[in-house]
Amino acid sequence: MKINAEVIAHTSLRLLNEVGLDGLTMRVVAKELDVKAPALYWHVKNKQELLDAMATLVMIEAGEGLESPRRDVSWEDWLRELCLRLRRTMLRYRDGARVVAGTHVSHPVISRSIELTLRTLMDTGFSLDDAARAMPTLLHYTIGFTIEEQARLGDAYTTGGNPYRPELIAEIIDADRHPLTAKAVGEIFTDGGDAQFVLGVTTIIAGLRATCLPAGR
Repeated sequence: MKINAEVIAHTSLRLLNEVGLDGLTMRVVAKELDVKAPALYWHVKNKQELLDAMATLVMIEAGEGLESPRRDVSWEDWLRELCLRLRRTMLRYRDGARVVAGTHVSHPVISRSIELTLRTLMDTGFSLDDAARAMPTLLHYTIGFTIEEQARLGDAYTTGGNPYRPELIAEIIDADRHPLTAKAVGEIFTDGGDAQFVLGVTTIIAGLRATCLPAGR
């Protein structure tokens, strides 16, 4: 197999589910590709460039087939689905959200997704400035939520099991001193999945509607 940046990135994404982001080293990737680690540096200069290449593949996957909303689809539903697409793509890879966070992706799929989002919001009545501020707000929420969601799987803990289990957390909370926390711990630390994520997205969208759109839009 001919080695290039894309091959290295695909291999690294596949290895994520086995070793996680902290265990993904250039040496591990090189071994999987049956080459010496220095051979990788001809194509990716360092770990950050590798993460950029991996994040690019994730974003391409998330943006595949993305189109403007159909006439029977509201802008709110379109934005929710856009966020869900990215979250579900990141969830396909262990630590997928950590891979995407803080990376530089210059592939045209990003520009196209941004253009479609800005156009959708402006067609709704947003100014360009408001649309440009709304988009990263949703993006950052989506990535941050998914980072926390994946962390709570407890994969990073090799001994003692997952410390995020609600029953374990409940044991360390003093119910007499913090009765509300004790009562709500199951809801706070539950894996809410799509429903919990959508609640947050919907809340952000409601705020955007209230602050960026004229009354009645």
